[in-house]
Amino acid sequence: MNALESTTSRRGFVGLASAFGLAAGFSTALAACAPADKNSTSGSSAEPSSTVKANENGTILGAISYELGTNAYDPMTTTAALTVAVNWHTLEGLTEIDPASRETYAALAAELPKAPTGTSVEVKLRDGAKFHNGDAVTAEDVAFSFTRVLDPANKSLYASFIPFIDKVEAKDASTVLFTLKYPAGVFADRRLSVVKIVPKKAVEADAAAFGANPVGSGPWKMTDNGATSKSIQFERFADYNGSRKARAAKMTWQIIPDPATRTNALQSKTVQAIDSVPYLSIDQLKAVANVESVQGFGLLFAMFNQSAGNKFANKAARQAFFYAIDMKKVIETGLLGQATPATCFVQEDHPAYKKAKVTYALDAAKAKSLFAEAGVTSFRMLCTDHDWVQKCTPIIQESLKAVGVDVAFEQKKSSDVYNTIDGKPDAYDVVIAPGDPSVFGNDADLLLRWWYAGKTWTDSRMHWAGTPSHTQVQDLLDKGIKQADESARKSTAGEIFDIVSDEVPLYPLFHRKAPTAWDKDTLVDFKPISLTGLSFLETGSTK
Repeated sequence: MNALESTTSRRGFVGLASAFGLAAGFSTALAACAPADKNSTSGSSAEPSSTVKANENGTILGAISYELGTNAYDPMTTTAALTVAVNWHTLEGLTEIDPASRETYAALAAELPKAPTGTSVEVKLRDGAKFHNGDAVTAEDVAFSFTRVLDPANKSLYASFIPFIDKVEAKDASTVLFTLKYPAGVFADRRLSVVKIVPKKAVEADAAAFGANPVGSGPWKMTDNGATSKSIQFERFADYNGSRKARAAKMTWQIIPDPATRTNALQSKTVQAIDSVPYLSIDQLKAVANVESVQGFGLLFAMFNQSAGNKFANKAARQAFFYAIDMKKVIETGLLGQATPATCFVQEDHPAYKKAKVTYALDAAKAKSLFAEAGVTSFRMLCTDHDWVQKCTPIIQESLKAVGVDVAFEQKKSSDVYNTIDGKPDAYDVVIAPGDPSVFGNDADLLLRWWYAGKTWTDSRMHWAGTPSHTQVQDLLDKGIKQADESARKSTAGEIFDIVSDEVPLYPLFHRKAPTAWDKDTLVDFKPISLTGLSFLETGSTK
């Protein structure tokens, strides 16, 4: 989100680390005209935007804080915040997750599939759906899209989210047949949305060209990818016949990583909405715009090197780290209150939340005792350079120094952090970085799999793979995804929450709120999001 970054360019996705590559972030939240959410803080008491009439031939103007990654827009591979946010508007899965409610709805599927009772599921396509090039969306395109994601040779991170799918075939032109390895309770309502449907003919003709300028079936068609112009251009897709029609004729996103420039663009009304509002600018912007901070899953985590011989292979050292941190000070001073301390792997308003077996708060005496038990007097801490992370890491270092530990602090770009440590057991002791896979889905199994399944994080980064706790978590993940009953899945997720809270191989320090600002007078029905990025689905403009 970075909402999502590739292995080579993670600066684009606020800390969401490619499960096979990096850290990044984004998601969505409530409409401006809805009642205030208990987990959001609104900066205006203005009338709802729905009182303003949208110009159906108007233009939407936004500014986004993240730069283009090097892996372009191909939905099989991209995890960069900017490109994923663009793809929300231009591409579709069989199902999609509503940006505001987080509920699943039928997109290219004619209706929401039913939960599987066996290992064979048929899905009918929406009648008349077309790609931006005018070609009809067919079951063959759907089968192709899933097959390329599932192909190990393509190394798609999205494959880890659908391990229960064996194969996907076209039964006829408008019917897709899924063969499952086992009935998975998350199949119908959670996971089909992670695979975006692409035209087989266009991808096979020139995969690189498709990645730079993808052909989708969504309500918006991209006309300039921003690679040279630093401005992404869209136009309404006239043949779109789904439920999320574009309410303006054109849309422009300026790529403005600099927070001051982005803030000035909104104040001068050059743009109508910006993401990632600088914390110090929130009060300033309230005078001219709506500002809302929405609590999400997005987190800052600490990850520990547990390779043989490293001091953090000892659980006591990992727990000592968390007990040493003055989290109240980190949040109030570093983030001006725009986060909540972690009391579980997921945030407190998450449907699967339960207070974890072990929770951490400042306990200097306990931290000193545990560090002494593990023989830790100094270590290396490698941190990403995201602007808001830089507000937190000096306070974390100060907390550790206060309990008698000397910390060699180093800060790098997100991509450089992962290039430094991947597959190199001697490269680091502790990493501090942001992450947010909830842009792909919000169920606990998906969020847990992002970091705790697969080899990239557990083996190449944490060096946790093969330990008893790692094996226990894998067994529970396998158990949970096969459970049809929602309450059973929640119970299994709770078991994992308890294990990782105790073992802390990688664990959140806090869950962050995402502040968004928008022009209440010219945007109609805009929805701020809890993840990195912007969503203009079902948004209109008076301009």
